[in-house]
Amino acid sequence: MSQERLQKILAKAGIASRRHAEQLILEGEVQVNGLVVSVLGTKADPDKDFIKVKGKRLLPEQGKVYLLLNKPKGCITSLSDPEGRQTVMDLIPDVKARVCPVGRLDYDTEGLLLLTNDGDLANALMHPRLQVEKTYWAKVRGHLPARDLKRVNRGGIPLPKGKTAPCRARVIRQTEQNDWLELVLHEGKKREIRYMMELLGHPVVKLKRVAYAFLKINKLATGQHRYLTEFEVAKLKSRVSSPAEMKPRKAPVRSSGAKPRPRPLRKPK
Repeated sequence: MSQERLQKILAKAGIASRRHAEQLILEGEVQVNGLVVSVLGTKADPDKDFIKVKGKRLLPEQGKVYLLLNKPKGCITSLSDPEGRQTVMDLIPDVKARVCPVGRLDYDTEGLLLLTNDGDLANALMHPRLQVEKTYWAKVRGHLPARDLKRVNRGGIPLPKGKTAPCRARVIRQTEQNDWLELVLHEGKKREIRYMMELLGHPVVKLKRVAYAFLKINKLATGQHRYLTEFEVAKLKSRVSSPAEMKPRKAPVRSSGAKPRPRPLRKPK
């Protein structure tokens, strides 16, 4: 293998995203052949050079691993936690390859999370230009008026950083005190759904990601994981190489102010 930039080598190995890899280099956490490297743009050959990250040797490239995990609530999307909380890595002790999460789910959110040591695919999937659709089920307090549902679909709701983009949202179930919403987003702003619903006066009680692009959580039990099939991996890579296919459909525009009639789905738990 020819020489490559260090941050690219670390990203490909699944150590960190390219941006985080650059930070590790600048902080002096990376060594090449016993020498600390702190200059971005430094190149190395992972097959010939002895590379260490935070004192641990970077092993030669492993076979690519692709996992789908049903993350439970109360688990952080991180490789480790200084506070000793459970991480997603604790849920996959049988996986020997060093994998990293593709994006994040916050501490109180459960559901579908991808993990892989294929840094190139992970970085491509997380890039904003790809607009990967993510589907969530949200249980919110109270009943969302039709005008607020339209506002969610239309986008433009202020967040701590920026505004929401148009999305597809609908009521899928109602109880006396709560609405269950299905929301299909193509961006990943931090705690976007929670901030949005809080602003509208309908705080989120429960939030679960049930789909990522074409991948679905289906009957995978909470805390369990499975390997992606070759077909699923090939389809993900196809989406990455053809980003036009990933553009989200326009949010529906309702002609009346009537509250949308809930459509029965498999009952969320």
